Amino acid sequence: MKYEIKQTILYLDGVSVAYDGKTIIKDITLCEKDIISAGKVVGQTIAVVGRSGRGKSTLFKALTGLVKPTTGQVLIADVNSDIKDDAKIVSEGDVGFVDQKYTLFRHKTIQQIFNFALRKKNISKEEKASMIDKYLTEWGLFEHKDKYSCELSGGQRQRTAIIEQLLSSSHFMVFDEPTSGLDVNAVEIMKTSFRKILELDEYNTIIFSTHNIEFAVEMADSIYVIGHKDGCEDYSTIVKNYDLKEMGLAWEEFGSEHLKLVKDIKELIIKS
Repeated sequence: MKYEIKQTILYLDGVSVAYDGKTIIKDITLCEKDIISAGKVVGQTIAVVGRSGRGKSTLFKALTGLVKPTTGQVLIADVNSDIKDDAKIVSEGDVGFVDQKYTLFRHKTIQQIFNFALRKKNISKEEKASMIDKYLTEWGLFEHKDKYSCELSGGQRQRTAIIEQLLSSSHFMVFDEPTSGLDVNAVEIMKTSFRKILELDEYNTIIFSTHNIEFAVEMADSIYVIGHKDGCEDYSTIVKNYDLKEMGLAWEEFGSEHLKLVKDIKELIIKS
């Protein structure tokens, strides 16, 4: 697929995070651009992979503004700014976070959850209602809008959690192990959810971690391996970035070249 590279949408500049004097991640630098494809909205999908305990969760806390980096900064495109290429330092709430449990308010219905997610949006009550109805309809939740989270199936909880973050945080979303514990059918539903998010807006950007390397290679257009580099076991950093767009693998049907990449990434993860 032919594509154009536009403005920077995500930039980490020498990010390090330490707790109680112990450095967990260090010198994390990455730059991701807005991708435009002729006649099709594709969004951006970024995977972070690596062995357990290599700092993926810590990186995500920095990405979502839950922790302030010890050094460096996390910048995202300010897509609502009138100034081209304007950026802002991430603060809590700028980047949505969907955890493995799809945590939702227990005492709110789906519709109430969505209304709460829009509380900071400077739009009219009628516009909020119209936006919520649109999401409820497009994601197959309209007939369940008056149900509480305990009354929802796993798939319905997943979709509700995703829409909640889309409404509150707009374009940037982090998923922590989205395929963990899912059966084959549920993984396919997750893939459909990813594609639906990415087709909504060219700025929509999904960042996810996973131990399912096949899923990462199939869904991502950029993959970062995080681990110990050059024999240093004191902290984790980015070991390698695979740009699947440059490799001609992004947005293509999963095939033999994807499988070869899966093998290469697994071997690198084991070493790091």
